[in-house]
Amino acid sequence: MTRPRKDVKFNHGGRGSNGRARRLSSGISEMSENASDPGSPTHNGILRKDEPGSPTPLIQTEYEKKKANFITRTIWTLIMIAGFFLSMFSGHIYMIIAVTVVQIVSFKEVIAISNVPSRARSLRFTKSLNWYFLGTTMYFLYGESVIYYFKHVLLVDKILLPLSTHHRFISFTLYMIGFVFFVYSLQKGHYKFQFTQFAWSHMALFLIVGQAHFVINNIFEGMIWFFLPVAMVITNDIWAYLCGITFGRTPLIKISPKKTWEGFLGAWFFTVIFGLLYTNVMARYKYFICPVNDLGANLWSGLECKPNPVFTPHDYSLPFPVPSFLPIPTTFNIRPVQFHVLNLATLASLIAPFGGFFASGLKRTFKIKDFGDSIPGHGGMTDRMDCQFIMGSIAFMYYSSFIAVHGATVGGVIETAITGLTAEEQIEVVKILAKHLVNQDVISPKVVEYLTGHMKM
Repeated sequence: MTRPRKDVKFNHGGRGSNGRARRLSSGISEMSENASDPGSPTHNGILRKDEPGSPTPLIQTEYEKKKANFITRTIWTLIMIAGFFLSMFSGHIYMIIAVTVVQIVSFKEVIAISNVPSRARSLRFTKSLNWYFLGTTMYFLYGESVIYYFKHVLLVDKILLPLSTHHRFISFTLYMIGFVFFVYSLQKGHYKFQFTQFAWSHMALFLIVGQAHFVINNIFEGMIWFFLPVAMVITNDIWAYLCGITFGRTPLIKISPKKTWEGFLGAWFFTVIFGLLYTNVMARYKYFICPVNDLGANLWSGLECKPNPVFTPHDYSLPFPVPSFLPIPTTFNIRPVQFHVLNLATLASLIAPFGGFFASGLKRTFKIKDFGDSIPGHGGMTDRMDCQFIMGSIAFMYYSSFIAVHGATVGGVIETAITGLTAEEQIEVVKILAKHLVNQDVISPKVVEYLTGHMKM
């Protein structure tokens, strides 16, 4: 018999003494025994799918994440909807405050996505200048709106009169102070970064604060001109998604691959239906259709005004003859605003989505998924408002061009009298108006006697 040689090492790694490969079951057995080791994969939750009583934790973890995100997203959606309607019903001033908060948060998110080199983070005043230009721009735009809609209040106040009459010069002076300070703060080696920040902040001011200014003007012109554009964009977004996943086949635009022509057109149809139905409801209440003349008004106190003619129903006849045997009426009694809503719904479907496409392109440029995380489950404020800003601008331009009634207003007359007439001429206007009101039996003749006796020439 041959004696075994010394110093011969047998391979125990994967083969038995007979030279054949070790059975797989032994390897699995060893893995199972090592499962209790802290470093083993199964200790961290990775188990075989076919083991009894152990569902796949990886799939469960992913499911739990999606479920938690869905719950968070739903809760915050309901919170935003409740906050929106609460602000709208509480009064115009609360809706203006909400829009102001939205534009500030959106501005913060947009200027934060630009890359800041590490060596430029020590620069002073970079962020401070961004916020200074935001404050200056808001002062100018908000002041323009307040002066336009409340001239009859501001121009008769001793303190507010100079601020009103010189508002634009004050705003321009504030901006120039920031501009001079920016030039003074330039440092060698950081010119490119500083000028990039300057341009970036001004682009954000134009795209966000400038368009938010038109949204606020819509609120001043009547709550319906604010609510309808906002609701149309939301409706269009929902139906574009539903129609797209149901029968969408044809891609719409490369920058947003999930958008389809079928979803695009289906969303337009349902947005038109929504706009016509809701306009018919809101046009019946003066709180929604009256321009703001009292910032303290709310849904319960209401507003009083002479409604815009577009809210008065008219009879319209079909422009073509209808055969007598067809049960189709030839005359319709509808409000002219319904035709305008048809146009606004079309614009909300055709133009507003490109605000979202623009935001998508911007995020792709900076390789980010969301603009921020200010709304849990939704991303940043800008992610939710990208279409709203451009639609608000469209609605204001359309209203100003085709719906607004440009007549004499109390504020306009007072502004003309204060800025264009001398004190003696203003007194003469007051006397003539008083005599006219006496002749119309609106005031007592004693008022004219009092004015004549107490006015200083």
